[in-house]
Amino acid sequence: MVDDNERTREAIALYLRHAGYAVDLAATGPEALGAAAARTPDLIVLDLMLPGLGGLDVCRTLRARTDVPIIMVTAKTMEEDKLEGLRSGADDYVTKPFSPRELVARVATVLRRAGRAARVIAVAGVEIDLTAREVRRDGVAIPMTPAEFRLLEVLASTPGRAWMRTDLAERAFGHEYEALDRTIDAHVMNLRRKLERDRANPELIQTVFGVGYRFKGSDA
Repeated sequence: MVDDNERTREAIALYLRHAGYAVDLAATGPEALGAAAARTPDLIVLDLMLPGLGGLDVCRTLRARTDVPIIMVTAKTMEEDKLEGLRSGADDYVTKPFSPRELVARVATVLRRAGRAARVIAVAGVEIDLTAREVRRDGVAIPMTPAEFRLLEVLASTPGRAWMRTDLAERAFGHEYEALDRTIDAHVMNLRRKLERDRANPELIQTVFGVGYRFKGSDA
C-alpha cells in the first residue's frame, strides 16, 4: 500500500488486514520500488501523487520489471487522468473519496483476474496456501481465523528466523494492533492445537527461549 498520507495509508491497510491480507506500507515512490524489489508483492495499491517519484513513474518502472497487478488510487477524476494511469500499466483505477470496502473488493477481483500463481509452503504434512489463504494438514482443510492466518503467514514465510513477539505482532497486524505478549502466545497456542501432531513437542512453530518464536520449515 503506497500513499504519502499516513492516515489514509493506515486506514486502507487496516481494512485489507481484516480481510486477511498481509500488507507492507510505503510513503514515497522510491520506498515503493524498494519494497516491491525486496518482497515480490502479489498486488500493489499505488497512490498517484507521491513525493520523490510520482505514481505514474513508479507504475511504469514496476511494469518494466514485473507483471504484478497494480491498482492506482488518486483524487484526479478527469477521464484523461484515468487513461494515463491505465496506459502506464495500472490494472485498475480508483478515485478518491472511495469506500475502503470497495477497494478490498477490487483487490480480490484484480487478484482473481490476474490468476496469480499459488504460493504454497509445505512441511511435515501441512500445506499453507498463501494465495488462496488456506491451510491443510494431511490434505484436510484446517479452519483459521484471519489473525491466526496472518501470524502463520509471517512465520512460515521466514523459516528459521527467530521473531520477538513485538516484531511478530507489528509485521502481522500493523501499528494499529497493540499486542501483549500473552495475546501472541494465545494465537500460537491455537495454531499449535490445529497444526502440530504433538503440542508438547511442537515441530512447526518452535519456542525460542528468551526471544519468541520461529517456524521450523523444511530446512531448519
